Amino acid sequence: MTDGVYVGRAGVDGVVNQGWLLGHFMPKGKLLHSDDVEVKWGVHPPGDRRAAWATDEIRTALLVLIKGAFDIELRDRTVLLREPGDYVVWGPGEDHSWQAGDVETVVLTVRWPSLPGWRLPPPRS
Repeated sequence: MTDGVYVGRAGVDGVVNQGWLLGHFMPKGKLLHSDDVEVKWGVHPPGDRRAAWATDEIRTALLVLIKGAFDIELRDRTVLLREPGDYVVWGPGEDHSWQAGDVETVVLTVRWPSLPGWRLPPPRS
């Protein structure tokens, strides 16, 4: 990073932090640290499923399908994302989970605000 500019590659940079590229969890004082917003580049193998439902959510999220297929499961419905550019926004109080389709799937997620304590633990090896 120099002069307030960071150049990276989402697929490479995201591997270090479960896909997250920007948010409160990045080192303080660095350009990628933000308490306002989080950005994630999610690459999911076929059939990948969220390990647990996200409940008691107090943030707003935007998820955009880049490639593949992705289902966002809400308590009262499932949103099917099938075409690149399909997206869904959900707000505070919307419990959710997700499942990737039958091909490798890439999604971009933006959440706001960026709050500590709202991530699943990393998967065990």
